[in-house]
Amino acid sequence: MVFEMTIQVRVSDMTEGISWYSGLFARKPDFAPHNGIVEWEIFPGSWLQLAEGTPAVGSGPLRWGVEDIEAERERVMKRLNVSHFEIHSREEVPVKWGTFEDPWGNRVGFYEYLNKEEQAQRMETIFG
Repeated sequence: MVFEMTIQVRVSDMTEGISWYSGLFARKPDFAPHNGIVEWEIFPGSWLQLAEGTPAVGSGPLRWGVEDIEAERERVMKRLNVSHFEIHSREEVPVKWGTFEDPWGNRVGFYEYLNKEEQAQRMETIFG
């Protein structure tokens, strides 16, 4: 039975990577198990592990659910100097989404449920 998840993203400069991802998540890492690795628990049981190494350019994207994608787009564009972050939607898809790149070429982004009742139910399931 799977009960947790960790996803690793690599950056070539750990100091800059910690600074950039701290800005993305608006907080410092939750855990630093050893030199060259830090982790944020995004929500209970879901971890992003930042590792020093050669980025896997073109992988992903890795997207996180947010309550307001437009507000998050404005925040990351200003705070992290992200220059390209378009928001997309399609009639048959229940979310709108956007993807951008970190300074190392990792593709990351956000999505927002269009149905706010469904979004609230998902948040209740995850956070209790």
